[in-house]
Amino acid sequence: MAPRSSRTLTGLAALTLAPLVLSACSAGSLGSSSDGEGTSITFLVDNAPQTIATAEALAEDFNASQSEVTVEVEARPQGAEGDNLVKTRLQTNSMADVFAYNSGSLFQQLAPQTSLTPLTGEAFLDEVDDSFEPQVSAGSDVYGVPLGTAFGGGVLYNRAVYDQLGLQVPTTWAEFIANSEKIKAAGIAPVVQTYAETWTSQLLVLGDFHNVAAANPSFAEEYTAGEAKYATDPAAIKGFEHTQEIHDKALMNEDFASARVEDGIRMLAAGEGAQYPLLSTNVATILSVAPEQIDDIGFFALPGDDAATNGLTAWFPGGVYVPKSTTGDKLEAAKQFLEYLVTPAACDIQSEESVPTGPYLVEGCELPDDVPQITKDVQAYFDTDQQSPALEYLSPIKGPALEQILVEVGSGIRSAQDGAALYDQDVEKQAQQLGLEGW
Repeated sequence: MAPRSSRTLTGLAALTLAPLVLSACSAGSLGSSSDGEGTSITFLVDNAPQTIATAEALAEDFNASQSEVTVEVEARPQGAEGDNLVKTRLQTNSMADVFAYNSGSLFQQLAPQTSLTPLTGEAFLDEVDDSFEPQVSAGSDVYGVPLGTAFGGGVLYNRAVYDQLGLQVPTTWAEFIANSEKIKAAGIAPVVQTYAETWTSQLLVLGDFHNVAAANPSFAEEYTAGEAKYATDPAAIKGFEHTQEIHDKALMNEDFASARVEDGIRMLAAGEGAQYPLLSTNVATILSVAPEQIDDIGFFALPGDDAATNGLTAWFPGGVYVPKSTTGDKLEAAKQFLEYLVTPAACDIQSEESVPTGPYLVEGCELPDDVPQITKDVQAYFDTDQQSPALEYLSPIKGPALEQILVEVGSGIRSAQDGAALYDQDVEKQAQQLGLEGW
């Protein structure tokens, strides 16, 4: 999964798509309310194969656990098409009884206070980690429960190379550069970059936000109000400067312009590259292209200037929500299903369907013993409360040109200062499109 881009959503093609309904009824479950044998509700998820498989498994387990409610899984398109469909169905009161969608700023774009059922006061929210609730809250109300695991933006690294060279995980950017110089001297590419997939260029900026927030706790608020700028905030510009620095010091792989993610993963796994700024969700890619080396790869947060504030920029799971159009018996059934989703049993089902890439934000949910080292490393930042949300969970603004600008900065085409200033212009256009005050 790439960091979210805020490209403009256009078209109403989603309106013409007939939803795909996937029955998840177990042999022992009761039918729909139409036959008098219980309450049937629909659960809308995106149509990614892994998402559907997980939703089906959850519905099957829930259906088998009781005889009052039957959950059926319904699929929607991904991307802009799916976003349009979700918003349209909410606006027309035709949404599924329960649905999964993003948390954070994209959740806010659903106008939750008018379109969703608040869950504030429900006992099952006590099982949800405190770090998640702000990501699905509007005003004083909470509207969702987590589905999936949290993950981090930071650096995948080859532990064997680190051991071979006697390196320690860096907690400051100066230490990161010192490690990189030693790696370069050993004939290994210090920092893997894969600009053929332009979204990967963003990690040194987006993954640095924990450090920005540590230096300026009000940055997100000021940024959203049009008061703080990347080009002039001394902490925010650091990600652009770091992107330029690794190019200027020749710390990147020679084929950075043409390499793709799978190429970068192979390079990292083979020890031909030592450090790869990326999302921890790429555990799945490692298991696909280099499964034998999965235990050789670890993860650390992008370091900033101060070791005392070192921590992880965290991306949070999506949420599961109940629209206001769900009422009566179906509302009670929907809440019963949400209550199930915040149990260790539901977490275990999710772990069986896909490898966790970070912690579950549900009380009592434990990661399997055999999760990859990357996942364990991400979990450690949550265990010690050394994490904070990515900017997209605190602000709706993310200019669509960031990845292209950072490819230019990281390729030596544009300076960090020029890149940050250009991104500020990109952000201004997007904020005006959103109709935000102060722009």
